[in-house]
Amino acid sequence: MSSIKTLQEIARMRNGGQKLARVMRSLQEEIRLGISTGELDKKAGEFIKREGAEIAFRGYQGFPRNICISLNEEVVHGVPADDRFLKEGDLVTLDIGLMWDGLYADMARTFSMPGASPEAVRLSRITKKALKLGIKKARVGNTVGDIGNTIQRFVEQQGYAVVQNLCGHGIGRELHEEPQVLNYGKRHTGERLRVGMVLCIEPMVVMGSGEKSVAALLQEGSQTFVSPPGTLSAHFEDMVAILEDGPEVLTKDE
Repeated sequence: MSSIKTLQEIARMRNGGQKLARVMRSLQEEIRLGISTGELDKKAGEFIKREGAEIAFRGYQGFPRNICISLNEEVVHGVPADDRFLKEGDLVTLDIGLMWDGLYADMARTFSMPGASPEAVRLSRITKKALKLGIKKARVGNTVGDIGNTIQRFVEQQGYAVVQNLCGHGIGRELHEEPQVLNYGKRHTGERLRVGMVLCIEPMVVMGSGEKSVAALLQEGSQTFVSPPGTLSAHFEDMVAILEDGPEVLTKDE
């Protein structure tokens, strides 16, 4: 059962989410050909501290860096490295978390480097749209299954596949809380949404699989999940509060 946040806690998470959105915008401005993912990770840590917040990912379940940076076929948990450089045509996913005032915030965005194929750019755009559609279903009385079903149906209509063994989650005093927010499922199933829930909705989408759904593969000796061979992936995530008058995106881009 998910934890319910008070309006005061949601206000604190809103502040944390705004801080995180500023970190994401600052880091986006640093993305350029030739920069290493290790350098981006270093800058992310500086930006988080500039906001007066704590880094959420470093040390979490043994993760060694400040943020996750996943490239191309990497779905989530890409580990930044000083000898890994952004190149023409890459899809770059930044997944960033922080803690502020005792509560967590989490968000992700996928960016296209110059020279990215039209198919890769479309994959990113469709994944972003899937997130927006999922957020619209995050209303009191709906279920987590309504969110996942909406995301899945849209993604599959576009000829892509959702990753089914990775999902969104509740968030608050812990980085990952109940409920799991799947990117697939049946309408009217799963936990019913109530005022005060805060969810991370995060479609992870794969192109070129030829399947309706796929399982991301864990790289041997790593925490990084990758899409099936020969495919690309994109990932968008926002932190959303369930309020009486509808969903509020706490990590909203200004």
